[in-house]
Amino acid sequence: MEKLLQLSFNNGKIASAVHVQQLTELPQAIKEMGLQIARPTLVIVGGASKMRESDFLQIQRLFIEVLAPVAENLGAYVVDGGTDAGVMRLMGEARTQIGAKFALIGVAPVSKVALPNSLEPPADSTPLEPNHSHFFLVPGSNWGDESPWLAQLATVLAHGRPSLTILINGGEITFQDALQNVNADRLVIVMAGSGRTADILAGALYGETTDERAIELAKSGIVHYIKLSSFQENFENLAQIIKGVLST
Repeated sequence: MEKLLQLSFNNGKIASAVHVQQLTELPQAIKEMGLQIARPTLVIVGGASKMRESDFLQIQRLFIEVLAPVAENLGAYVVDGGTDAGVMRLMGEARTQIGAKFALIGVAPVSKVALPNSLEPPADSTPLEPNHSHFFLVPGSNWGDESPWLAQLATVLAHGRPSLTILINGGEITFQDALQNVNADRLVIVMAGSGRTADILAGALYGETTDERAIELAKSGIVHYIKLSSFQENFENLAQIIKGVLST
């Protein structure tokens, strides 16, 4: 494990970052970050691509009106992929928009991300999202290499307290993320109607898909879905469901 970094972003925010090499280093890295273990932990996986504008705006509301406020209310940790794209950007922007202080922790392969003000970022790298508070930079040269790290970090942070994965939209890597979280025995709630992988998984849960990966995940018994269309007018019920799971 390398020494702690302080990252300064152009929006004036400062985040802590650490580069870890082994899963066994996570408890020490968490301690050095100043994070306490045994807190409710919310994992966000997926994406926000190929959405109709109306669906995107609804997902944006989900983050601003439900996910960020619930995390703040419970003092929960939120763990995601940490890059300035898709659901990670929406989570970061929601955290800042509501003035929240909960720890928002990104997990990303070190060879795929550009650190702020880096003079020589890796080729084809993606910037880190500037409203996150902490980053764990993990080994890997491909997107998806972070999936086991993200799931394990959430387990270590929760340390027996409730944890929950919210799956929105997403592509191929989202199947890996879902599998890693199921293998960690973590409830996965799929936002049906958000498109792509989320809708394939939701289809498997009500018997309408032939995708083998989705069918296997559905058999786990810990993947459930919520139809976003059911909450178009009122996100309050959805907030209560998520809060209830993380408060058990």
